[in-house]
Amino acid sequence: MAFSVAIAGASGNVGGELLRLIAEHPQLELKTVTASSMVGQKVSSLHPQVAKYADVVFTENNAENLAGHDIVFLALPHSKSAEVAQWLAADTLVLDCGADFRLESEADWQKFYGGDHAGTWTYGMPELLIGGDKKQRELLRGTKRIAVPGCNVTAITLGLAPALQAGLVETTDIVSVLTVGTSGAGRGATEKLFEVEPTGSANAYQVGGIHRHTPEIEQNLSKSAGAQVQVSFTPVLASIERGILAVNTAVLKPGVDIAQVAKAYKAAYGNEQFINVYPAGEFPSTADTIGANNALIGLAVDEHANRLVSVCAIDNLVKGTGGAAIQSMNIALGLPEQTGLESISLSKNGSS
Repeated sequence: MAFSVAIAGASGNVGGELLRLIAEHPQLELKTVTASSMVGQKVSSLHPQVAKYADVVFTENNAENLAGHDIVFLALPHSKSAEVAQWLAADTLVLDCGADFRLESEADWQKFYGGDHAGTWTYGMPELLIGGDKKQRELLRGTKRIAVPGCNVTAITLGLAPALQAGLVETTDIVSVLTVGTSGAGRGATEKLFEVEPTGSANAYQVGGIHRHTPEIEQNLSKSAGAQVQVSFTPVLASIERGILAVNTAVLKPGVDIAQVAKAYKAAYGNEQFINVYPAGEFPSTADTIGANNALIGLAVDEHANRLVSVCAIDNLVKGTGGAAIQSMNIALGLPEQTGLESISLSKNGSS
């Protein structure tokens, strides 16, 4: 059976990645792509890498064009998804790749985004530890509304959740510094970097606890820890196109060593097909993840500072967005979780 698919806002980076992934999925049939300024243009004019859909034409983003599909992906700016979602039938599977439905706290939404809180959809991170032996994938089965996680959020959450769930680290004084590619930092930060130095430069942005992903990170990690978690998160934009490298550190509880850390991560992720935990002393790079739906994690204990160091690498457009959407969609539809994601890398994958 083929499921009919529409992408709202298919002209941007996320839309292009969704096109690439949908082209590889054996049970998806692309019917509609919408845009704003690109209406009437062919997909090939923006996304020439997706040859399968080269002649598909962008149509206007309206209720009529999005109606009647089995699945609709929203690749729209923040606040726009909430508006478009109201056009769609209750039995349509809708996946929002923006932030509109991720946060559970209305106060957090108003503080970091402003405006009305649209509500909360089922969170699209299958591997998220949510207490006991439970993971988020249990809540995705059969759902019709999915909020795809933020890309920075994914790299920090997957990198730290097992240590917090196992009670190996403190829930405060958690620090994450991320190197982020230009396709994941947002247009404003990218333009600022390139105004200064078009290549070979790095630029911290959204500094001082103001990045909009902060409450989402804390929301996730608090579920894993079973207690309120506080995170200091600083992204650094680098002149690479795609990829996120998150260096996450947290204070170790007394007596915790690397063997206990490794055991906790193996227990959490040993059966996860899209998360690879490296052997002690080995660490991933963003190049290891490009084009693949993998999160790669390297672990160390800094005995001098008594801190856990967890390095997590992802492709921000795949595991950080499009791949997470497809993976969550598969679960919601009752398909094998890996369908369409087994062989999508653009380069080599990391190994465990």
